[in-house]
Amino acid sequence: METHLRKVGNSQGIIIPASFIEACSLKHNIDLRIEGKTLVIEALKKPRVGWFDNYKAEEITKDDVWNDTLPDDITEEWEW
Repeated sequence: METHLRKVGNSQGIIIPASFIEACSLKHNIDLRIEGKTLVIEALKKPRVGWFDNYKAEEITKDDVWNDTLPDDITEEWEW
């Protein structure tokens, strides 16, 4: 699609058609960068998105966390 730059104050801008915005899932925040001589506009991903996609709470218990932090033979060295 061919378009032209429009004056917006001291800057210039373009009108992005609604169909483009919808197809690229653009929301309020976008990532704007230059790659070579190409201007790239990309949907900004939420921080930490997908971090817990494969997390299953029932697989990890409190005891599992503590038991994995120390080797089994360390308790022999401790004096209580």
